[in-house]
Amino acid sequence: MIDIQYSPEVADARAEGRPLVALESTIITHGMPFPQNVETARRVEAEIRAHGAVPATIAVLGGRLHVGLTDEQLDRLGQAQDVAKLSRADFAACLARGGDGATTVAATMIAARLAGIEVFATGGIGGVHRGAEDSFDISADLQEMAKTPVTVVAAGAKAILDLPKTFEVLETLGVPVIAYGQDVLPAFWSATSEMPAPLRMDSAAEIAAAARMRAAMGLEGGQLVANPIPSEAEIPAEELRPVIEQALSEAEAQGIAAKAVTPFLLGRIFELTDGRSLEANIALVLNNARLGAAIAVALGKRRG
Repeated sequence: MIDIQYSPEVADARAEGRPLVALESTIITHGMPFPQNVETARRVEAEIRAHGAVPATIAVLGGRLHVGLTDEQLDRLGQAQDVAKLSRADFAACLARGGDGATTVAATMIAARLAGIEVFATGGIGGVHRGAEDSFDISADLQEMAKTPVTVVAAGAKAILDLPKTFEVLETLGVPVIAYGQDVLPAFWSATSEMPAPLRMDSAAEIAAAARMRAAMGLEGGQLVANPIPSEAEIPAEELRPVIEQALSEAEAQGIAAKAVTPFLLGRIFELTDGRSLEANIALVLNNARLGAAIAVALGKRRG
């Protein structure tokens, strides 16, 4: 078995059977500037605690898989340079070589499964990039949700992606996509979209019951809970559309590709919206943390 380093808080929660919620670390290293990244990470962890669960931020430090970070480790990660962005393909190599790495959605799901954590709260999932019919640039997050039994709470897929193709691939892979409290899918910074939701659920208990039923049926993979950003924090899709198109054009003109695309686009959209995209991002992550904690608590009750 792989050696997992649990933080004292997470180790205590595991020993006591308390609900846990996994958190990724690329939002710290690649998603926001310092010190907002660390401040936001702490706010997200506090939100999970306030709603009855225990946060488990996941990262690789010095070749060891950490499930839960101490304050010192979180500070160090937030200021670190050249941290690898880990997905399924390079996760094991980073561990074997003794490196430092931040986990994407896919890698966080893998780590959560290894640690026995059933719920993961994030901002937005990766998906099918625009122009994927030529580039074949499709995030490993989608395949991971079809393989790994973790409930992922996100504000949909990142709006810089080809959203219809992303959800079409999830349907093909048999991943349940559950809109929380509405009949249409959210679009990350925007609470609604023109895409109808394949499934709708209105409570954490329903979502927990669906996860338990999938396990009882022996079905592979997890489920995606698409949780809309609070309406007061959203940026309407029609306002964002030209901003995203401009950022995409600039990325293409500069030859930015592969793993560098998403950080570039998020950074450029931040500049073009005068920081509003980051404020919205923080609001939606906190909202997802609240729902993730509620689902983890509900899963604990069903287990009991």
